[in-house]
Amino acid sequence: MGKSGKKRILLKIGTNVLTKETKNISRGKIEDIAKQIAHLKDDYEFVIVSSGAIAVARQFVKLESNGKEINVKQALASIGQPHLMRIYQECFRELGLLTSQCLLSYSDFEKEQSTVNIVNTINVLVENSYIPIINENDTVATDEIKFGDNDKLSALTAALLNVDLLIIATNTNGIYTKESMHNHQEKTILETTDIQSLKSEAEKTISSGGTGGMISKIDAAEIAQNANIETWILNGLNDNFMVDAIQHKSVFTKITRK
Repeated sequence: MGKSGKKRILLKIGTNVLTKETKNISRGKIEDIAKQIAHLKDDYEFVIVSSGAIAVARQFVKLESNGKEINVKQALASIGQPHLMRIYQECFRELGLLTSQCLLSYSDFEKEQSTVNIVNTINVLVENSYIPIINENDTVATDEIKFGDNDKLSALTAALLNVDLLIIATNTNGIYTKESMHNHQEKTILETTDIQSLKSEAEKTISSGGTGGMISKIDAAEIAQNANIETWILNGLNDNFMVDAIQHKSVFTKITRK
């Protein structure tokens, strides 16, 4: 809980959600997120971890590749990140919400001084009603591009900030049972503390637009659980997905504390 007495939510939004499973970033989805935050801001404060920089750049840039694909993706991230932030800023500002950008690398979490700086900076931003929008610093780091679409970054950030709730917005109604996936009648696991059973249930699927898949989301939930933080994995493609989850109006997976 922040100094304001509000519960602090870390919202992680993957590429599939931001593009609504197309090849283009959806301004409408970012507007939907802004509307929900505006609706919830009296009781909750938000920190966002957002993917999507590469997807934004791919909408209007075709890069010549002289080297590895990873370098092209890093270059695309560099081109796309300012555009992604501009869309957030415009959509949020229309509702009177202020945004800021934070670029983090995994190495930042390994240095004590860096972690202190991250926490202090984000706390100052949130206390002054700015919503930090965090992405991995893709031009120097390749972890998000290689490993899991910011899922791990969101969990490490949630743990560092000691948030009240980690919400991972994806393109499914949470985690489905393996049996229901085989039968093509998806049934959501509603609530559990058992990470290992989730891992055995989750199919090793890689999401189409992102680089994650359900396993990386369960790994993120495990990091959060070890920090005594509850995780909700829910369908961010639906309008009003956070408000509906908070009001118990939707089906999603809740991974509770031990």
